[in-house]
Amino acid sequence: MTAVVEIEGLSKTYRSVRRGQRKALDSMDMVVESGQVHGFLGPNGSGKTTTLRTLLGLVRADDGRMRLLGREVPAALPEVVDEVGAIVESPQFFGNFSARRTLDLLATAGGLRKTRIDEVLELVGLRDRAKERVKTYSLGMKQRLAVASALLKEPRLLILDEPANGLDPAGIREMRDMMRALAAGGTTVLLSSHILGEVQLICDSVTIVSRGRRVTAGPVGRVLAAHDTGTLRVRVADHAAAAAVLDEAGVAAQLNPDHLVLTGVADPAAVTRLLAERGHYLSELTPLRPDLESVFLELTGTTPHAGVARQVDDSVQVAP
Repeated sequence: MTAVVEIEGLSKTYRSVRRGQRKALDSMDMVVESGQVHGFLGPNGSGKTTTLRTLLGLVRADDGRMRLLGREVPAALPEVVDEVGAIVESPQFFGNFSARRTLDLLATAGGLRKTRIDEVLELVGLRDRAKERVKTYSLGMKQRLAVASALLKEPRLLILDEPANGLDPAGIREMRDMMRALAAGGTTVLLSSHILGEVQLICDSVTIVSRGRRVTAGPVGRVLAAHDTGTLRVRVADHAAAAAVLDEAGVAAQLNPDHLVLTGVADPAAVTRLLAERGHYLSELTPLRPDLESVFLELTGTTPHAGVARQVDDSVQVAP
């Protein structure tokens, strides 16, 4: 694949008389491949917005290199800006203007085709509300309008900072479907979001940052697999007796009132055979796979229970 975004060693320190120095970016690295939906994740204050603002020429970096669509930025921004659509932080609109008038003004200013206005209104679900004043819009509708404005230029790269902010569940699903459709059509989407379940559903790859540095990156499946601890939930008729059998065999088993939790299991079938040979027949065997939320919390140090997998729907039910 061709890299659409390349960031290497990006550093930025903010200085103020009252607060002193604060390092927002500390040798930050990121690569976004063409045609993907790429999740950009991190806790508040981790440097995500500073990275996006620096990439778009809104903030000057202290050090590092950046490339957009194969060109060095910020020097080449005038050459690539027409191929990049972006929403960074909360967009502002004139409240007395309608959505259609807002987009018409933006299209005129950018020399864009006016027929694109109806297309983007349809894409973001605002066609039926396009004549209403923006000041009557909910937060979610304003987010839709912001996405529409970013899509006006038919960008090769779409950068979205918290696009689902204020959307209801139906709106979040529509936004997800829209981003997948854009990626299928060749548009690369760089998505910053705190809704980690959505990121896991929609993104092909992720970069997770903490304190201005990348802590992991890669395809979502590979990132999750790297944190799979081989944890199983097991149910049998006599949990205490089964735990004793497993302990003798060197399998770590945590005894709970109605189940066992096994860790470090490379071959679940071996557990099944071992217990069956000793007369303990399973009524449930559920692999507890890590999800993106648990991996995120572990890597960014924002949970006291690092390393604990969250269950996803990989259960195998066995009739008693």
